Amino acid sequence: MLRTPPRRLTLIALAAGLATIAPLAVVAQDELRAAPPPVSDDFSDLEETQPETTETAPEMQAALDAMDEVIGALDGDAERTGNNWQFTIDERMMLAVTDTNAGRMRVITPIAPVDALPEEALMRLMQANFDTALDARYAVGQGLVWGAFIHPLDSLTTRDFASGVLQTHTLAETFGTTFSSGALNYGGGDSGAIIEEQLKELLEELEKRATT
Repeated sequence: MLRTPPRRLTLIALAAGLATIAPLAVVAQDELRAAPPPVSDDFSDLEETQPETTETAPEMQAALDAMDEVIGALDGDAERTGNNWQFTIDERMMLAVTDTNAGRMRVITPIAPVDALPEEALMRLMQANFDTALDARYAVGQGLVWGAFIHPLDSLTTRDFASGVLQTHTLAETFGTTFSSGALNYGGGDSGAIIEEQLKELLEELEKRATT
């Protein structure tokens, strides 16, 4: 009688467990839509904000302006309050949170409730952070798994931000399957080319808007 090697059994069990977590992304999004973090607050639960200074350094203001342009190109109905945004890409809720005093920003999107994940899933997320997540990473906070892109605000370029948003979105969409931000892959697949084409189209749209 043929016997499946123990390692093979482990991989089969892991695959079966991870196959159940992809639908949890829908649950997380639905939960936040039912009671989303209000765009009018300071996102204090998500960012260690300090009282805003009266003036913003020119390089940070340039980054904030670039963020606003990119988000506007992605979602014409995006909501902005101060220097925080809530927007949608392909029905996925995205948040952009900044702290000009600390000089940092991050793009985040909720993916799945942590307590609903199989035991092996958190290990798989850490493995993905090592090789396939790249600039966007998986993170855990407030009982949820998030996709997150973090960058210093004063050196953030339009391309940096646009790429970070697309990677964060892709990382969330591939949760439970390839766990990839799409920016690079080592198997000769198509994800890298797809996200590069998306980034190219987005930058072209921004350039077109700037000249009209």
